[in-house]
Amino acid sequence: MKDIKCLVFSTLMLLSLVGFAQNRSKVDYFASNALGNPVTGNAGECYNGVTYVSYQGPLEDPYVAAYHHKTKTWVGPFKAGTSLMGKNKSRRTDNHGKPTLVIDSKGYIHIVFGGHSGTPDLGENPLGNYHYGKQIHIVTKNPLDISSWQEVDNISPFGTYSQFIKMDKGDLYLFYRHGAHRSNWVYQLSKDDGLTFSDPVSIIKTKQTTGTKENPVICDSWYLHFSKGKNNDIIATYNYHVCKGPHHDGERHNVYYMRFDTNRNECYNVRNQKLILPVTKEEADTMTLIKNTEERWTHNGIARLDKFGNPHVTSYEGDYEDKKHGGIKTLQHYYWTGQEWKSNNKTRLPEGARGEMLINSNNQIKLLLGDTSRKKGDVAWWVSDDNGNSFKKDKVLLKSKKGKFLLSNFIRNAHPDAKIIVAEKKGNQFVKMYLLGDNGPIYRSKKESEAVKE
Repeated sequence: MKDIKCLVFSTLMLLSLVGFAQNRSKVDYFASNALGNPVTGNAGECYNGVTYVSYQGPLEDPYVAAYHHKTKTWVGPFKAGTSLMGKNKSRRTDNHGKPTLVIDSKGYIHIVFGGHSGTPDLGENPLGNYHYGKQIHIVTKNPLDISSWQEVDNISPFGTYSQFIKMDKGDLYLFYRHGAHRSNWVYQLSKDDGLTFSDPVSIIKTKQTTGTKENPVICDSWYLHFSKGKNNDIIATYNYHVCKGPHHDGERHNVYYMRFDTNRNECYNVRNQKLILPVTKEEADTMTLIKNTEERWTHNGIARLDKFGNPHVTSYEGDYEDKKHGGIKTLQHYYWTGQEWKSNNKTRLPEGARGEMLINSNNQIKLLLGDTSRKKGDVAWWVSDDNGNSFKKDKVLLKSKKGKFLLSNFIRNAHPDAKIIVAEKKGNQFVKMYLLGDNGPIYRSKKESEAVKE
């Protein structure tokens, strides 16, 4: 009997040690080779039970990985293409060419990446000016196979801040700024699964203003964020950038909203009044202004719709504080009542926190934010049951002892276990990538998470 007890005890100890070793071999990140500020808004999609994610990796090239929910296994990351940026060691990581991802109706995966407005050797840019890189479109050689890719020459090379939007009927819209700061924002439309795209159509216009003696050259410039709206609509929130010469800073003001009806190819304000395209500063101020922030500087947020179809908009706002890009900005929430825009500036959200917004069927507002108000950052839900008048911190999904996190938009058709892509932020160096769902990060073996496939 004594020998049997010893055998049982030894077996339990062995199993315990094996389990401990297995747990130690698992990590909460799926890749560790992301570079700089590596993730953009629309960077992932769940398709037939597999979540596909993209990010900026070594030399600013695009990388793609996939998680199979049924088998709980990872594939990749694979290098998907080659950016013209990131190859000059004397130049800082640019971060403007982060990949945007979409999957067409036939299962081919499309990525657009690598653009920070292009250069004169790529040809004439009739809708803006030049800076660096080249906007590139690549597609998988086979459906849902992230191991092999090919470049397709059917979009403008002069893009930056590339954003893919997929409509219910399968149309693919690619939005971007057509050049450097002094450039129109445009879209290109594909009705044949990305085989061809329309010529760029300007949706908002840049133009030179009168200027002042101190700043003889000032141009109206913009930052826009696009989202899938209700039915055949695309919704957008944006802010105004005071583009000054000869020196450039990050001065941005105001909060705007508009709706793009893809059936009519027309834009409307929140009162369903038709806008003249491309929208100018004067038109924006008169027809689409949510908030004149006056001296306060802004960073663009996102727009989402509640169950009544009314838009809710986030904006990040703070004082100038004599800094190139302004001081720390706090998230502000605006919503349309059906008659007017309202907000509450006493939400007590943490300074500097940024992230996503979800409005559920009960009209409860939930913010998923990367909070860096303390030395130890986290990704957590903040919940409001009073239409944004106050928010209470809820479930924490991820913690960091070393820094802060950057979040993508919610993954298209997201699985409950994989709703958003998250990256660490440590300056211009390699960082870890996470895939978060309702229960936190999806784990992976440490060996796999540190393997990179060219």
